[in-house]
Amino acid sequence: MRELVRTNNAVLVSAVGALLDGAQIHHIVLDQNMSVLEGSLGILPRRILVPDADVDDARRVLIDAGLGHELRLDGA
Repeated sequence: MRELVRTNNAVLVSAVGALLDGAQIHHIVLDQNMSVLEGSLGILPRRILVPDADVDDARRVLIDAGLGHELRLDGA
């Protein structure tokens, strides 16, 4: 699994998840429930990971959607 996006923006996490679902690319959102531990402050970023074999396709989906600037540089 490779990290594709890391963000505190819950709307972005949802949008990226929807784009990946639409492209039928399996993904996992890590640290989504950490808000319980941090007191719902949104300090800890959520991470979206995709399988190694799908990284290039997932990056292309986000770039095509205009979200290329959100991609992790070290995720490819």
